[in-house]
Amino acid sequence: MPETAFVRGLVRPQTANAEARTVDLVASTESWVERIDLKGRYLERLEITAGAVDLSRLQGMPLLDSHRQDGLERVLGVVRAARIEGRQLVVTAEFSARAEAVWQDVLAGIISNVSVGYRVDKWADAPAPVGSERRRTATRWTPLEVSIVPIGADPKAKARGKDMPETAAIPETTNPPPAFPTRKEINIQIRAMARTMGLGAEFTDPLIDDEASLEDAQAAVIAQIGERRAAAPAARVTVIGSQEDPNLVAGRMGEALYATRANPRHELSEAARPYAHLSTLDMARQLLTLRGHDTTGSAHDVITRALQTTGDYTTIFADTANRVMRERYQAAPNVLKSLARQKTAKDFRAMTSVQFAETGALEKVNEHGEYKRGSFVEAKESFAIDTYGKIWGLSRKALINDDLGAFIDMAGKAGATAAEFEADFLVDLLTAGAGLGPLMDDTNRLFHAAHGNVAASGAAPSETTLSAARLAMRRQTGINGRAISVTPKYILAPPDLETATEKLLSTVQAAQTSNVNPFAGKLELLVEARLTDPTRWYIVADPAQVAGLTYAYLAGSEGPQIETRAGFEVDGVETKVRLDYGAGFEDWRAWYTNGGAGGE
Repeated sequence: MPETAFVRGLVRPQTANAEARTVDLVASTESWVERIDLKGRYLERLEITAGAVDLSRLQGMPLLDSHRQDGLERVLGVVRAARIEGRQLVVTAEFSARAEAVWQDVLAGIISNVSVGYRVDKWADAPAPVGSERRRTATRWTPLEVSIVPIGADPKAKARGKDMPETAAIPETTNPPPAFPTRKEINIQIRAMARTMGLGAEFTDPLIDDEASLEDAQAAVIAQIGERRAAAPAARVTVIGSQEDPNLVAGRMGEALYATRANPRHELSEAARPYAHLSTLDMARQLLTLRGHDTTGSAHDVITRALQTTGDYTTIFADTANRVMRERYQAAPNVLKSLARQKTAKDFRAMTSVQFAETGALEKVNEHGEYKRGSFVEAKESFAIDTYGKIWGLSRKALINDDLGAFIDMAGKAGATAAEFEADFLVDLLTAGAGLGPLMDDTNRLFHAAHGNVAASGAAPSETTLSAARLAMRRQTGINGRAISVTPKYILAPPDLETATEKLLSTVQAAQTSNVNPFAGKLELLVEARLTDPTRWYIVADPAQVAGLTYAYLAGSEGPQIETRAGFEVDGVETKVRLDYGAGFEDWRAWYTNGGAGGE
C-alpha cells in the first residue's frame, strides 16, 4: 500500500488578496522531516520537481482544517493554482466565506502553518551515515489535499518576510537532521505506532512506565503482532459492503461522472461527493490502488492497466451511461404504451395469457351444499420477446484526454433510440394488414367483422360514428358468449384528425337538449404521429379493464440495459445496449377501428 504522510510548509501573508480571499502557500520545501515506521526512525524528504509531483492534480483540491475529512465544515477553501519555484511547491488557495475567522488570522499572520497530505508512489533510499537515521526521498508522490495546521514538523514553517526571495532554494546543509528525541517525543511515537497496529493503552502504558526506547517498543510491537497471528483461527472471511469495496467505489464514481459531466441538476449522494470532478485518470489510479495494483507510469500505462486488470473501471462508465440512457428513455413519448398492459417474460418462449371463463351470476349454496366451480381458460393468443441491441466504443484516447462528451451523447441517443424502437414496434403491430392489425389465432385480423370491432363503412369521427363504436364495444361478449360491456376510454387518432376530434370532444354549454355533446368528458384524445393513415382512428378501452395490447420485458431487464467491458476490437471500452422486448394483442375486445372517409 502507498504510504500517506503530511509535510509542513510556509504561508506568505504578503501575497494575500483580501478582496479575492486568496493567498500563496508554500506547501513543501524539500526539508528533511523525521518519521518512524516498524524499522525505526528515518528522515523523509519530498522531491520538488516537475517529474516528481503532478501539479495538475493540485488544482481544485480542498484546503482543509488540520487534515480532517470528517465533514464539509472541515473544508476551509480550495486550491486554485500550483507551481514550482526553485525547490518549493507553491499553491494559491482561496478561502471560503465560511472560514472567515481562520482567514482573518491568516491575514494577521497569527496562523501561518501549512501542510500537504500526499501519497508516496516511489521511494529512493540513501545509505545512512554512521550514527545517523535512514534517509528516504519520495521521488514520485501524489498530493491529496492541502491543510492549514496549528503546528507542523518543518522547522522553517514561518511566514515569509517581504525581503525573502520567493525562488530561493533551501540547501540541504542549512537543515540538519533533528536532535535526538526527548522522552515526551518518544512516548508520543510509541503511542502512534501502537495505535497504527491496533494496540491499546494496556500495551503502551507498561512501555512508557518503564521508559522503553523506540527500538524496544518496536520489538514489542512486532512480537505482539506475531502472537496475534499465531492465535488467530484459520478462516476465510468475505467482507461485504466495505467502504473501500471497489465495486461500491466504482458505482459512486459513476454517479459523480453523471452529475458533473451529464446532469448538473442531479444531487450527488454523500458517498459520491468525494469523487466529483475527478478525471478518468484519477479514477483509474484510485481503483488500481484499492485492488493493490501498481499506479505508476504515464496516463496511457495507468488507464491500460485499469482496463486490463480490473472490471471496476468499466463499471464506472456503465453506471454513467445507464443513468443518461434511462433519463432519455423515460422522457421519450410512447402513446401506444399508455394503451397497453405490461407483462414480464421469464424466458424467450411464447407467452399465453389465462382468462376467466364467465359463468354468469353467482349461484345459491344450499345448506351442506357444494359451491359450483368457475373455470379459467387458456387464451389462444400468444407472443414472445426477442433481443435487440447495438455496440459502440469509448476509445482509449478519449479516456486519456478525459473527453467523455461523445460517449455521454451516445448513451443519451441509445435511450432515445430504444424508446423509438418500442414505439415503432407497437405502431407497426397495430397497423399491420393495411391497418387491420395482426393475424389472430382464429386466422382473422385483429379488426374483423367476426370480432365485432370494425366499422362497416368508413367515416370521420362524429357523434354518429362514435355512438356506433361505443355500442359495438358494449355488445362485446366474453369467451363463453356472455356480455362483458367494454367501456370506451380513449380515442386514438393520427395528427390529421387531431383538431376535428378536439372540437368533437369539447364541452359546449348547449341551450337545447339536442345540442348537448354526449361525448364531452367521456373520451380522452391520444394522438400518435407515427400513424400514417390520415383517416383511420381507433376507440380503446382502459387496459386495466380488458387486456388488449400487451408488451413485455425479460424478467430483471425492464427497458434497455447497458453493459461495458474492456474493448478487444475497440481500443478502450466497449458499450452494449440490449433490449429484451416483445408485444402482441391478447384480445380484440378492447379495440375498435374506423377506416375513416374512403375506408371500410
